[in-house]
Parts: sequence; structure tokens; C-alpha cells
Amino acid sequence: SMPIKKYQKELDAFYKKQKWPYWSPLSMLARLTEEVGEFARLVNHTFGEKPKRTDEAEQDFEDELGDIIFTLICFANDQGLDLDRAIKRSLRKVATRDKHRWNK
Repeated sequence: SMPIKKYQKELDAFYKKQKWPYWSPLSMLARLTEEVGEFARLVNHTFGEKPKRTDEAEQDFEDELGDIIFTLICFANDQGLDLDRAIKRSLRKVATRDKHRWNK
């Protein structure tokens, strides 16, 4: 599988080619919140008590997750963050801190 860094570089190159600036951190946070809301709505339609309106477009979990990841990559690129290192740190934290957390 491809490291996230490759996607970070690909997206950054595309933005530079298009001469697009990244949005401000607060605007990206608002966008991320919107995307997470769309994901939450889909989860609720699929598994929850709220049926989808008949006029609503079909949605796809991978599409919604892709939009969230895209927005996180934009934020990371703008702030000079390494998402591969970020996920490795989180995985390491779970492997050590939470190793026995769910054992009975």
C-alpha cells in the first residue's frame, strides 16, 4: 500500500499547478466538520433510526471517508505535518497504552 506521504505530495503538486492556495486553518476545520457531518448522516441513514428522504442522492461510505481524508491532507500540507508519522504515532500509542484495555 502507498504511504500517505505520496498522496500529500500529489495533492500539493496539483494545488501548486492550479495555483490554488490552501484555505485558512479555521476554514479547513469548518470544511472537515461538514464532511464528518455528511459521514455521520450516512451512518445514521444506514444503521440508525433516521431513514433517508426519497429525494436524497445515494452516498457511499468510501466517498465520504475520502472527503474527510482529502481535507485532513490539505490541513496537514498547509501546516507541514507528516500524516505517515502521525498515524504511526497513534498506532504506537494504542499498541502500548491500550494493549490490555479491552481484555476481560
